[in-house]
Amino acid sequence: MVKMKKVEPRPVFLDLLQIRLPRGALLSIAHRFTGVLLVLAIPLFIYLLQLLNSGAEGFSQALSLLHSTSGKVFVSITVWVLIQHSLSGIRHLLMDMGVSYDKNIARITANVAFVLSLLLIILTGVWIWL
Repeated sequence: MVKMKKVEPRPVFLDLLQIRLPRGALLSIAHRFTGVLLVLAIPLFIYLLQLLNSGAEGFSQALSLLHSTSGKVFVSITVWVLIQHSLSGIRHLLMDMGVSYDKNIARITANVAFVLSLLLIILTGVWIWL
C-alpha cells in the first residue's frame, strides 16, 4: 500500500511585501515597468519634436525646455529607463535562446544588467548635467 504524504496547509494570507524575490524576478518586473514608462514618455517626445520642427522660435523654446532643470531630469530618467529596458531585454532574449537556464548564470546576467544600468546612467547623468 502506498503511503500518502501529509500535506501542510497553505497560507491563507500571503504578504507579498515580505517575500524576497530573486534578482531575475526583480529585473523582469523592472523590464515591464520601464516599458510602460517608455510608452508614457512618447507623447512628451512628440511634443518636443513638434516644437523643434515649428521654426526658430519653437526650436529655441525646445532648447530652453531641455536645458532647464526639469528637462534635464526628464531626459536623465528617460535615458536610464531606456538603458534598463534595453539591458533587461537583451537578457530576456538570451534566455529565450537558452543561454541562461542555469540558476547561477541567470543570477550573473541579472547582476550584470543591474550594474551596467547603474554605471551607464551615472555616465549619462554626468554627460547630461555638464
